[in-house]
Amino acid sequence: MRSLPKGRVEGKIRVPGSKSAVIRALAVAGLAPGRSTIHGGALSEDVMAMIGVLEALGVPVDIGEDPWVVDGGRLRPPEGPLDCGESGLTARIAIALAATVEGEVTVTGRGRLLERPMSPLVDVLHAQRIEATASPGGTLPVTVNGRDGWWGGEITVPTETSTQFLSAVLIAAPTARYPVAIRVPDRAGALGYVDLTVFLMAVFGARPIETSGGYEVPDSGYRPASYTVPPDASSAVYPAVAAAITGGDVTLVGLARDDPQPDMAILGHLEAMGCRVVENETGVRVMGPDKLQPIDADLERSPDGALGLAIACVFSSGPCRLSGLGTLRHKESDRLSAMAKGLRRLGAEVETTTDSLVITPAVTPTPARVEAFGDHRVAMSLALAGLRIGGVEVDHPQVVSKTWPGFWEDMENLVRT
Repeated sequence: MRSLPKGRVEGKIRVPGSKSAVIRALAVAGLAPGRSTIHGGALSEDVMAMIGVLEALGVPVDIGEDPWVVDGGRLRPPEGPLDCGESGLTARIAIALAATVEGEVTVTGRGRLLERPMSPLVDVLHAQRIEATASPGGTLPVTVNGRDGWWGGEITVPTETSTQFLSAVLIAAPTARYPVAIRVPDRAGALGYVDLTVFLMAVFGARPIETSGGYEVPDSGYRPASYTVPPDASSAVYPAVAAAITGGDVTLVGLARDDPQPDMAILGHLEAMGCRVVENETGVRVMGPDKLQPIDADLERSPDGALGLAIACVFSSGPCRLSGLGTLRHKESDRLSAMAKGLRRLGAEVETTTDSLVITPAVTPTPARVEAFGDHRVAMSLALAGLRIGGVEVDHPQVVSKTWPGFWEDMENLVRT
């Protein structure tokens, strides 16, 4: 068990580099023949999983100092299964990369990852005449035999369960024999992360063209590049919400309001609740109000940040509704269910649907021991409530290492008791 001390937060904080960006950057650098450099990368369990996948596929990655060095090129069959840890993004990218390898590759993982869906990506490989077999239920382990690699032509990729399938296909598409036309029939989910994928592909020389129905990807391959990782907007949500609920004043060092990361949208929702958010020469400054106002917000494009925002809703002056959250049921935990249970333990009334949370704040929130359900974002979000009411203990606090190993210490440094 671990908790954050009760108190107002104040100061400056540089959150770790974007996990979403660095995993994608590592993948495309691995496919780019030659030496690439990645500046500002932060190590976490998910990032180490991606590095392990690349090294197993014959791509050396030197993380001894900043910048990291990736010597990319043709991938080779690994000596054993690719262990993706508990990283869904790494697993889906690894399956797409495996299809570029001339030989058999098995992709596996641990924990909840073994339950998360992979069949939409396996179906895409079958459409490309690539041998691929998933476990019963369409989950890991997945075995792929790339042989002739990605063929090209028209591919249909669903996104209603996860946009990570689309990102994985996009990353592999420039290696295809012919140009690829990706059709996206539903345009659902956190498509901002797909925009991030497209941006990083362009950094390394591949330039997908967005169309009304999806993307056209040339068979250009990649070229080596140098890339600087921005601070992680998903991690920045936690100190921003901490400022909101405690009437605090926190500067998120190195972030810019126009950063394209999807969870930057959470700052706008905090403004709607009464926070002041201003950009300065240091970063983005978030100042909490005396009283938070209720909101009704669609978070389909930034679902990860919804967990932290839900904590702000607990301390608002009226009921709040957060919608567009259907993909959260297929993450490291069923995040909608996990957050609902935790918020109820804190005294809030919570109603859930397939894709929404309706949160009615308690008159007097209560300290409690809460479950993280093995999920780093659930743990970090629920921990924030302790800043306001004290005594909120989170089980298995070490799960934060998945993305932010120093979370507890870094947040404690902001607290003014």
